[in-house]
Amino acid sequence: MPALEESQGVNKVVDSICKLSPDLLAETCRHILFYLQGQTKGVDSAEMSDEFQRAGVRCDHEALQNMIRFLLLTFRSAGKSNLSGDDLVKRLEEGSSKWPKASLQLLHRLWSEHGASVRAQQEVESALSIGQLVDMQWKLGMAVSSDTCRSLNSPYVSLLLKIVEPSGQICQKSFEMTIPQFQNFHKQFKEMAAVMETV
Repeated sequence: MPALEESQGVNKVVDSICKLSPDLLAETCRHILFYLQGQTKGVDSAEMSDEFQRAGVRCDHEALQNMIRFLLLTFRSAGKSNLSGDDLVKRLEEGSSKWPKASLQLLHRLWSEHGASVRAQQEVESALSIGQLVDMQWKLGMAVSSDTCRSLNSPYVSLLLKIVEPSGQICQKSFEMTIPQFQNFHKQFKEMAAVMETV
């Protein structure tokens, strides 16, 4: 039964996608294609939800997330498989019989316009296979005491990094540094900045 359940899940997502107007579907796909081309740092589902509401489309969070995941996976696998627009449409039709012709034509056109750029970005990402820094927050703190020392009075710097992983998921990494460690970190960043200015 897993194949039947999977097919029903795909059909449910396809139904949700097909309820979108052509303009809203095109805009949704552009968000995803721009991300896959490396033009944006991620797919902002909150912004997309606002666009849906402005267009008068009621869509719960889970349905929106499923549409985003489905389209991301579709375009990402089309890039990795080096599919043409015709091949993409053929695969979509094989996956679900519920696609209306207008939606398939729109997806064909968008993939024909953006597919080469997505493939080029995928090649770069596969060579690098590293995340991108989206945000960095820091704070200066004072460790007053610890289990082993009553009067520690040691300053530290705490950093929180938001990183978009190659999969598109945003994760957070945090760490603390002593003042000498932070000064070395700062020195290395200044050296990197100087090198980058020469490029």
